[in-house]
Amino acid sequence: MELGIATVASVTVICYLLGLIVKALPWDGNRYIPILCGLAGGALGVAAFCLGLPDFPASDPLTAAAVGIASGLAATGADQLFKQLSNK
Repeated sequence: MELGIATVASVTVICYLLGLIVKALPWDGNRYIPILCGLAGGALGVAAFCLGLPDFPASDPLTAAAVGIASGLAATGADQLFKQLSNK
């Protein structure tokens, strides 16, 4: 496994965990979970780029943010996939 793919997957896992934390809070923040995951993913993508992680699939900060945002939103999609498949 290339480290670049592992880095993108780790951004998704971290954003998924942030979404679970927001879901567990006593106030109803479910509508903010996709926004939080996208923003956190973008920040983590730029951080990974700035840290110079080898094989990160971005060559500039804007692409790193886009990769991070897509990874963060993938966490929301994965949560909804599991939820929809378990309801059947």
